[in-house]
Amino acid sequence: MRVNKKYSCLPAEEKGIHIINIRAIEDIGYDQHESTLLNSLSKNPDADCKYGLYFRDGKRKVDYILVYHYKKSSSGRALARRTHHNDTSARSTKQDHPLPGKSVQLEMGESEPPADSHEDDKRFRREEYEGNLVEAGLELEHDEDTKIHGVGFVKIHAPWNVLCREAEFLKLKMPTKKMYQINQTHGLLKKINSVIQKITEPIQPKVAEHKPQTVKRLSYPFSREKQHLFDLSDRDSFFDSKTRSTIVYEILKRTTCTKAKYSMGITSLLANGVYSAAYPLHDGDYEGENVEPNDRKLLCEEWASYGVFYKYQPIDLVRKYFGEKIGLYFAWLGVYTQMLIPASIVGIIVFLYGCATVDENIPSMEMCDQRNNITMCPLCDRTCSYWKMSSACATARASHLFDNPATVFFSVFMALWAATFMEHWKRKQMRLNYRWDLTGFEEEEDHPRAEYEAKVLEKSLRKEHKHKETDKEKLTWKDRFPAYLTNFVGIIFMVGLTFAIVFGVIIYRISTAAALAISSTPSGRSSVRVTVTATAVIINLVVIIILDEVYGCIARWLTQIEVPKTDKNFEERLIFKAFLLKFVNAYTPIFYVAFFKGRFVGRPGDYVYIFHSFRMEECAPGGCLMELCIQLSIIMLGKQLIQNNLFEIGIPKMKKFIRYMKLKRRRSLDHEEHVKKKQRYEVDYNLEPFAGLTPEYMEMIIQFGFVTLFVASFPLAPLFALLNNIIEIRLDAKKFVTELRRPVAVRAKDIGIWYNILRGIGKLAVIINAFVISFTSDFIPRLVYLYMYSENGTMHGFVNHTLSSFNVSDFQAGTAPNDPMDLGYEVQICRYKDYREPPWSENKYDISKDFWAVLAARLAFVIVFQNLVMFMSDFVDWIIPDIPKDISQQIHKEKVLMVEVFMREEQGKLQMLETWKDKDKKKGENCNNHSPRLSGSHSGSLSSCHSYPVDV
Repeated sequence: MRVNKKYSCLPAEEKGIHIINIRAIEDIGYDQHESTLLNSLSKNPDADCKYGLYFRDGKRKVDYILVYHYKKSSSGRALARRTHHNDTSARSTKQDHPLPGKSVQLEMGESEPPADSHEDDKRFRREEYEGNLVEAGLELEHDEDTKIHGVGFVKIHAPWNVLCREAEFLKLKMPTKKMYQINQTHGLLKKINSVIQKITEPIQPKVAEHKPQTVKRLSYPFSREKQHLFDLSDRDSFFDSKTRSTIVYEILKRTTCTKAKYSMGITSLLANGVYSAAYPLHDGDYEGENVEPNDRKLLCEEWASYGVFYKYQPIDLVRKYFGEKIGLYFAWLGVYTQMLIPASIVGIIVFLYGCATVDENIPSMEMCDQRNNITMCPLCDRTCSYWKMSSACATARASHLFDNPATVFFSVFMALWAATFMEHWKRKQMRLNYRWDLTGFEEEEDHPRAEYEAKVLEKSLRKEHKHKETDKEKLTWKDRFPAYLTNFVGIIFMVGLTFAIVFGVIIYRISTAAALAISSTPSGRSSVRVTVTATAVIINLVVIIILDEVYGCIARWLTQIEVPKTDKNFEERLIFKAFLLKFVNAYTPIFYVAFFKGRFVGRPGDYVYIFHSFRMEECAPGGCLMELCIQLSIIMLGKQLIQNNLFEIGIPKMKKFIRYMKLKRRRSLDHEEHVKKKQRYEVDYNLEPFAGLTPEYMEMIIQFGFVTLFVASFPLAPLFALLNNIIEIRLDAKKFVTELRRPVAVRAKDIGIWYNILRGIGKLAVIINAFVISFTSDFIPRLVYLYMYSENGTMHGFVNHTLSSFNVSDFQAGTAPNDPMDLGYEVQICRYKDYREPPWSENKYDISKDFWAVLAARLAFVIVFQNLVMFMSDFVDWIIPDIPKDISQQIHKEKVLMVEVFMREEQGKLQMLETWKDKDKKKGENCNNHSPRLSGSHSGSLSSCHSYPVDV
């Protein structure tokens, strides 16, 4: 209700007069509609305006749509209208007296519904705002005679003079008449490029914009004074639909509705329900018979189809239709997917190497050899019994598939791959900036957000109430301190909640393992570890998917209460919070398995307990790397299949089905109204609104983390990411072309804060993979044993070296197995995985020297690996230039050509001026040579001799 107070701006009497006027105008519009109904039977007016793409005159193109809700009167008479705003002054002026027709009706005592003050307030605001739009030069046309009950549409057209004015304000680079030749490669490079073009021709999209160009138009910021530089032969196509909608949106943002000292742009009006939607129109239909060719249809055929998954993306056409920001996203996604191909190939080779050498791996062979007869200590207290190490043979053999020497090479390769990918993207970005005329483009300060202006107004009103004279107000850190404190506490709480859930899953694993160990069947006892691991990972996956949605909403709410000034600030803060929360949510279970599981177990006779009853988890005899691989693969594949693809496909289909059922019900109620074909803006209104690129980027960044952070434990991660992205590109494309309203085109020269996040993940991946190799895998213990303890220089005896001995008589009271004879013989010494002194030593069960030797080697490996790979990554970053050489030459060539154009124009002006001066001088001499007799009678002609205009 606080908002309504701000809106109250007119006295009741004035409101009443305007209500009568508006109803009278509607009444006239209704009568007009009735009178023209018979005339319209002979032809279809909707076809003349191409079903909503143009105004009713069929000439002026619809550049933008505003949608609002209104209430029809209950008298059964339709107040629908299609009001033309050709006369802009009529729209902005308001009558002060009720119309005669309406006053007569009121005197006759017709029953009218009671006026809704809130709806009237919205109507007054729309009246004022649309009047201001007309004053800004835009042309409007209303349509309430739609198939959607209670919904009205305002069609907006920007005439030529407005487009020129705004293009100059926005400094839009437009192509000039001047064309120049693009530098072509010569010699061997030319032949190689021609061969590559012939090979890749089948996978190129059949789009004109995608063909290699040999010439390019010189671009220059549009100026009304220099219109002669631009090719204006076809004014209708000089500004394309993307540019026209961008210009109109800029006008909508800065046009205000000032009632009760409250300045409201289109964002505020949308937030307060004055308008329900605002969007540009799609170019036309993308399917069906007799559909005119348009860019949307072409994108649907050559881009947003699963049948063209093997083709390159028509990025230039995407940019032409959706703008630079969305074009850069799909270009980045395409580059990332292409770079995953070599990473997938190398990952497959590493995995196949592990498969080929599994039978030659001595440690796994020793674990599977039943002749060793190694008896292991119980995995839990009382209910668990002693077990043979050979029973873990399958786990040991599977671990070698991912824990082998090739894994170290693959970790180094992926670190260099990440650096190469970032450099490759920077070069690609510069090429796109050159092609899209974004060189030299600098983002200007955006308009303040509606929420920010409301807070500033509230602050200024408080100071005015205290009779304080203040300058232009702005929000300081003191105003935002409660929001900052809430953000800090909220993020800490969310991170703590994630840790608590992971801890709860750990308790589940421990308790379930103990419960399954009581099972009387041998098969049940043998599959305890697999069952517990699989169910726990599935629980983690479900929790991650649920919390992802929750954290996304919380991050948006935390950002909103901060009240950032501009949309760019809002987006960057939202991205940071959402990424932080989702990163912690997705990777905490994996970090636990990689670095904490099995580290704080203790030893037999002195185990570490949780809540005095649950023993901490131990790693499998083959190490925790195999379990880390299972955890990583299930979470990664589950997120991609369920959250990314199933949600993106299923939820839009469900919403579309619900909308279809509602329309079907309406058609059954009013069949005649739905016989006519829908207008373009009605069809687009039923599409989903565009929610920004943050969710799209976020899922790819999280996937990039899965590919790089723990790649040492799962070499097949790039392959699964590649398969997902091939589907993801077409899925996102189909969503943008067919499921979403057309977004407003936004100019951008890079991907923004996402690039810094990618670089941060790349640096973090080097450190994490170093720790995974040294602490999670057995790579370092094997090297230490091979070069320090092996008697014959082989790995024989490694398993025995990593196991310590325990005397079963040293069990604490109540922790010994209930069935000590489960193996068929009495056990006196059992083994456990650790580096500790034997029970017959003076310092029994103390940490041995071997432990410290292995720990020193692990730390040394982390330091060497991290610094070496970081140096190699920085070297790759340094050796590859950010700007391709040919692009820098083309940019320099453009600058030189532009200088030449202006110098030639200046010389032409000077020559013209000199010519005019010479002509003026000759005319003056001729006039002075006249006889004195004629001078008086021809004074008019004499003056005319010196009146030539000079226009430079």
